[in-house]
Amino acid sequence: MSEPLAPGLHIVATPIGNLGDLSPRAADTLRNADLALAEDTRVTGKLLAHIGAKVPMRRYDDHTSEQERDRIVAELGDKAVALVSDAGTPLISDPGYKLVRAARAAGHLVHTVPGPCAAIAALTVAGLPSDRFLFLGFLPAKAKARSDAIAQIASVRATLVLYESGQRLGDTLNALRKQLGPREAAVARELTKLHEECVTGNLEELTDQYAGIAPKGEIVIIVGPPVEAEAASDAELDRLLQTAMAKLSPSRAAAEVAEQLNIPRKRAYARALELGGK
Repeated sequence: MSEPLAPGLHIVATPIGNLGDLSPRAADTLRNADLALAEDTRVTGKLLAHIGAKVPMRRYDDHTSEQERDRIVAELGDKAVALVSDAGTPLISDPGYKLVRAARAAGHLVHTVPGPCAAIAALTVAGLPSDRFLFLGFLPAKAKARSDAIAQIASVRATLVLYESGQRLGDTLNALRKQLGPREAAVARELTKLHEECVTGNLEELTDQYAGIAPKGEIVIIVGPPVEAEAASDAELDRLLQTAMAKLSPSRAAAEVAEQLNIPRKRAYARALELGGK
């Protein structure tokens, strides 16, 4: 027989598709919890039935009131409460952080039962750098807000991980292409399910492939980091400065060339003065 669960909040990761990915510990936690908090009790009800768990459920999502959250926190002193999302790890682009914060502030224990996460699963199959990545969740739906959000992270030297719906996939890929250029990217869909796929290419190719198409299923977009620009050589700097100084002052020539090569203006100006004295 399983050990009784300690009172407190238990964050339980659930499958993102394949039910075989539910860990034995997660199954035991759900079977022995006093209460399960779910985004959609119908979805979680199917999972509980699959593992033979008969646990009372209560809805918990972004619309849950502060009063209901306080009520849940008050129960944590003598009840083991399991928090799950519809799929994957709770709190990862899902509701829950306010509940965790409130539980900790009240002095209750918060336990994690880790497991599947669509963002991490997609990152492992995309074949893009994974040593440093930035999770962005869902970008805004409106074009201006989406463009502003992309502009904020355009220069981040990390792989980008986004969630998206099939209906918005084409527009989002096009927005990323326009602002980030032809970076390497991948579209992962239906991970761990029967029709799992991960399509790779650059943002231009993927934009063309998904234009006018609204694929079904959960979608993760992975975008590679900016390509490192090669450092400008002294020979290239001299050549451009000599051409620019044929018609401009050393100061203006240095400013123009520095911007062109994306190098510090001080370097270009110092070299322009040296070349001017020859």
